[in-house]
Amino acid sequence: MSVTAALPSSPRPGLTTTDYTLYSITVFAWGFSWIAMKWQVGSVPPEVSVFWRFVLAASVMFAWSAAKGHRLLFPPKTHIRFAALGLFIFSTNFTLFYYGAQSVPSGLLAVFFSTASIFNMVLGFILFRQSVSRTALLAACLGFCGVALMFWPQINGTSTSVEAAIGLGLCVLGTLSFCLGNMVSASTQKKGFGVASATTWGMFYGAVLLGLFAWLSGDSFAVDMTPAYLGGLVYLAIVASVIAFGSYLTLLGRIGSDRAGYATVLFPVVALSVSTLFEGYVWTFPALVGLAFVLFGNVLMLRR
Repeated sequence: MSVTAALPSSPRPGLTTTDYTLYSITVFAWGFSWIAMKWQVGSVPPEVSVFWRFVLAASVMFAWSAAKGHRLLFPPKTHIRFAALGLFIFSTNFTLFYYGAQSVPSGLLAVFFSTASIFNMVLGFILFRQSVSRTALLAACLGFCGVALMFWPQINGTSTSVEAAIGLGLCVLGTLSFCLGNMVSASTQKKGFGVASATTWGMFYGAVLLGLFAWLSGDSFAVDMTPAYLGGLVYLAIVASVIAFGSYLTLLGRIGSDRAGYATVLFPVVALSVSTLFEGYVWTFPALVGLAFVLFGNVLMLRR
């Protein structure tokens, strides 16, 4: 409560049609990405899968940015910002979650990633002195509790072994990495650099860092040539990376990190719907209560 007292929240303008469109694209693109990521888990090391994802995504972004006339030439100092984006969002974040998934149920992964809205608010206050309203804090807590209820059977059955604890720690670090990248993106946009340019170079540096890590680890860069793996790779690179990240980072600059970050709470609902259709997820009473919490929290976070 001291945060609110120190920096009282002033009313912010409501979301426009463009904001809602960007928000919807982000939620649905990332909501479907969970099943595509599942197709990638197997014999290929996580850093190699993520490396090829951003090699493809960066290639598409460079071609698109050049065709649209977006600025791609920057002084060396600016590339430090782009490399930070690559480090936090387009490499470390995903790799940590892939490794965490080896010992943590997928539902628990989504629960921890949903805390991004809370991380965003805390980091936004610490780094940029952004105000944190009681309403935003309540909405984030409702969203987190709602997702936890939706995945409660998996959480309740999770082992407390050392391996599971390490996996959970990796998920927390992955979420923190994603949110630090959010702060870098917000700061970069405030400096006047376009989302397309920053995302293009961020993906490039993310792929470079992953490639170096895989090479130093002695990993093979060969991939699984099955339709499921390759289809998941294309979806994750084009839809979940190029389109979704472009939408999300644009939204971040338009409506702020707290409201944009709530997309990470809502997309697990889409992921559960996909799981219902393709994996036979069974909706329980706690899951329905959790869904109500998430939707109500979403209304609170996005209202004027």
